[in-house]
Amino acid sequence: MILLTGGAGFIGSNLHAALDARGQETVIVDRLRTGGKWRNLRHHPPHRIVAPEALPEFLDGHPPVEIVCHLGAVTDTTSRDGDLVWENNVEFPLRLWEWCTLRRVRFLYASSAATYGDGAAGFADDAEPAALARLGPLNLYGWSKHAFDLRLARALAAGAARPPQWVGLKFFNVYGPNEYHKGRMVSAVKVKFDELMAEGTMRLFRSARPDIADGAQKRDFIWVSDVVAILLWLIDHPEVNGLFNVGTGRAETYRALAEAVAAAAGRPAHVSFIDMPAELAGQYQYHTEAPLARLRAAGCAHDFVPLAEGVRRYVQEFLLQDDPYR
Repeated sequence: MILLTGGAGFIGSNLHAALDARGQETVIVDRLRTGGKWRNLRHHPPHRIVAPEALPEFLDGHPPVEIVCHLGAVTDTTSRDGDLVWENNVEFPLRLWEWCTLRRVRFLYASSAATYGDGAAGFADDAEPAALARLGPLNLYGWSKHAFDLRLARALAAGAARPPQWVGLKFFNVYGPNEYHKGRMVSAVKVKFDELMAEGTMRLFRSARPDIADGAQKRDFIWVSDVVAILLWLIDHPEVNGLFNVGTGRAETYRALAEAVAAAAGRPAHVSFIDMPAELAGQYQYHTEAPLARLRAAGCAHDFVPLAEGVRRYVQEFLLQDDPYR
């Protein structure tokens, strides 16, 4: 049995679909609420859904869990509720870590590329406390993920007990089906597609840096199926431990992303530029790119889908279909 927190969410539901195809029993820890999030699970209903507040009672029953895959979190990069974010992104996973350590259950969890801040300290996925301490996240979300990474790193360096497998994954900019419930936190691919189809043009932020042209801001965009492939590889390799970047290793411009969306949709690539919202001032990453040396050294040889092909799949196989869910 695999316990999958956030299993009704974006990455979680895609992973659940892959595990379901394998015949793997999963228990999802999540809330469906009233916004149609259940559709992420419509094609592959789980064995059981447990509300987060009911998880302690469930775990007290000593279920035969082999792996905890913790993907649930408050992921809004503009969130200002520090208490809510700390409880969900630090305290809750710490309790899971302790339970997995006690029960000898494998533990995989989602970190984030937001921990790298503006990239001034680089993007090396070094799990040593001194290396992590050099990072400077730009927002509350990134800081909370960084705080958890650092908490584990210091405990491990001090020789504390740990689960039989532990893996932290620094996800870069993930896009793909089943993200539709995320509101303003959906991927840039979905945002540009919606703008193009509704208005015939796509809006990109003007650059506030003289050394970077408008639309030349770069991110490491990764197709969600590639993320799932990495998670499955780690599930299949219990000997692998550590903190790893999960990106393609290649940064692409927002202009290139917009052009890929237009090409996939068969529309002209009309782009206009707008000022960056005030709420993003001082929190915007102009460049992210995932070094993959540690993942490769661990033995993962997965080939990542190029941005143009990933966007084509997303647009043509999902967004232009009557049923866009996986």
